Amino acid sequence: MGPAVELKSDDQIRTMRRAGLVTRAALEAARAACVPGATTADVDAAGAKVIAEMGARSNFLGYYGYPATLCVSVNEVVVHGIPGDRVLEAGDMVSIDGGAIVDGLHGDSALTVFVGGREAADPALLRVSDTTEEIMWAGIARMATARKVGEIGEAIEERATELAPELGLIEEFTGHGIGSQMHMEPEVLNYRARRMGPRLRPGMCLCIEPMLVTGDIATRTLSDDWTVVTEDGGSASHWEHTVARHAGGIWVLTAPDGGAERLRPYGVAPVPLD
Repeated sequence: MGPAVELKSDDQIRTMRRAGLVTRAALEAARAACVPGATTADVDAAGAKVIAEMGARSNFLGYYGYPATLCVSVNEVVVHGIPGDRVLEAGDMVSIDGGAIVDGLHGDSALTVFVGGREAADPALLRVSDTTEEIMWAGIARMATARKVGEIGEAIEERATELAPELGLIEEFTGHGIGSQMHMEPEVLNYRARRMGPRLRPGMCLCIEPMLVTGDIATRTLSDDWTVVTEDGGSASHWEHTVARHAGGIWVLTAPDGGAERLRPYGVAPVPLD
C-alpha cells in the first residue's frame, strides 16, 4: 500500500478553483511583463503583486527556502529558475510556474511565453512550446476517463511521440497531487510506466505538467540548488494545470473556461461544480 491520496469535497474543490484563478491571474500578469529589457525579477514582481491584491498567498515563496513567488525559467532552464537580474531578450522562451493559497488550499500552474510575442520566436521553439501544451491537454483529457493515474502519463507520451518524436520528454520531473499542500501523492508521470499508480477517484486533484526539450533529456542543477538546466544547452518548455476529478467529471481549476476550448477536440467537456 502506498501513501494515502487526499480526496477533496466539492466545497474544497470550489475553494481550489478560487486558488486556481488567482494563480492564473498572476501568471497572466507575469506573461505581460515578459518584454525585451525586463528582468526575470520584474516578471516575478508582476505575479507577486496580483497574488497580494487578490488576497491570496504564494505557495512558492519560502517553500524549502525558495526565495521568490514564481519560477521564471529562460531557454535552457527547464524548471525552478530563480528570478533575478537576467535580462530578457526578444525571442527568449520563458516558462513561468507559480501558485497561490486560498483558505488553506492550493493552486499550481505553468505556461510558456515568448519575449516580444510569438512573431519574435524561432519557429522551432514555437513547436516545442505548442507541443508541450498539447500533450498536457492530452493528459488532462485522459484524466476524464482513466481508471488509473498512470494512464495520464501514457496519453502524454503517446501524443508527444505522435506530434514531435524528435523532442525530448523530461522524465526526471513529474506532476503531483495537490490540495491542502502543494505537492502531495500521487506522483503523476509524464510517460508510460509499468506501475500504473492508484485508481482515479472523485475528489482527486492533480497537477499535470509535462516538459519537452529540443535535445537530450539529461539535466543538471546549478549551485543555487534550484535552477535545473539542460546538459546540452537545449531549450525547454513547461506547461501545467491543476485538474479536479469529481463525481460529475473533470474541471481544470487553473483555466478560466475550465478547459472547455482545449478539451473539445478530445471529445471531453469539463463539468464545473457551480
